[in-house]
Amino acid sequence: MTGTILDARRAEPERARAGGRLRHAYGFDDVALVPGTSAVDPADVDLSWTLGPHHLALPMLASAMDGVVDPAFAAALGRLGGLAVLNLEGLQARYERPEEPLGRINEAPADAVTALLQQLYQAPIRDDLVARRVAEVKAAGVLIAVSATPALAERIGPIAAEAGADVFVVQSTVTTARFRTSSSGSHLDFNRFCAELPLPVVVGNCVSFSAALELMQTGIAGLLVGVGPGAACTSREVLGIGVPQVTATMDCSEARDLYHRETGRYVPIITDGGMRTGGDVCKAIASGADAVMLGSPFAQTAEAPGKGHHWGMATPHGALPRGIRIRVGVRGSLEQVLFGPTSRTDGTHNLIGALRTCMGVCGAMTIAEMHEAEMVIAPSIKTEGKLWQLAGTT
Repeated sequence: MTGTILDARRAEPERARAGGRLRHAYGFDDVALVPGTSAVDPADVDLSWTLGPHHLALPMLASAMDGVVDPAFAAALGRLGGLAVLNLEGLQARYERPEEPLGRINEAPADAVTALLQQLYQAPIRDDLVARRVAEVKAAGVLIAVSATPALAERIGPIAAEAGADVFVVQSTVTTARFRTSSSGSHLDFNRFCAELPLPVVVGNCVSFSAALELMQTGIAGLLVGVGPGAACTSREVLGIGVPQVTATMDCSEARDLYHRETGRYVPIITDGGMRTGGDVCKAIASGADAVMLGSPFAQTAEAPGKGHHWGMATPHGALPRGIRIRVGVRGSLEQVLFGPTSRTDGTHNLIGALRTCMGVCGAMTIAEMHEAEMVIAPSIKTEGKLWQLAGTT
């Protein structure tokens, strides 16, 4: 580790407390982007980005949730230029016919669904199904990312790699490079895991400068940013933790930029959760994200296995569930959500068109240039002059 990075890590507590014990933190509804002094034709905007050895056309990932991604959805998103993350600790890896438990979840009454989820997720994870699901996506000729928690990553990672997975995501509510315990419980060694697994490893989730910097030092290929912002997640209510996504992304991207300057290695930042509209996606990229991970917007597509329902990864936890099944409805096809055409005026369709247009207005030709866009604190951005919209008059 270079002296500059070490000094930055030591200085981080003071940086975070610059305003006293508390500092302001901002989410998507608190800020707005400022148009640039020159504009770019949206058709000329380059949205591509790189994750490990993979060059992707769209900065869009689908989150590793069972109501969002199955092999068919992963194939569909891959053909459109995005990247889906398949949860290898979910129903797809536990059941020969996952559509059966999915159907039970979709039909369960609200007051019984969490108990049902806890029951269904007790079925053992089958190594043969892990390999089969990966192979099903690869048969479609697209890239596939897969996900596991730190506790099972060392078991599932080699199976997924042998089956042909392209990216491995190690994901939990909060992930750090260091772990202290008074028990004999083991902790995933990210340095060793990244060195031994023949796949780029993305790790999450994280919201702070220091934690991001330490994780990048382990050799990870990408970092997920976001604790609790997802529509189906209740970690913020249950645990009281989290940082609004604009601030979290800015802090982690600052660590990325410092690490890149000092080492020459660029670790892309992926803002995970809390985005509903094209405007939210644009603000995430301007905050420093290289790509975004979406859950509920994709859960609303006709291709999603949840058929209009969505639930978080921690919802089935046996002792402390931190999620809820929500009804998001089916509002269009995957292609409509990404590219339109649409008659919806709320920004939930044609996310790529919105991003291209916004980048053009801000004068950004690439994702990297969009990181330089000016942003202002603007809590009235959605309400200023919108009396008739807020009153529901059309």
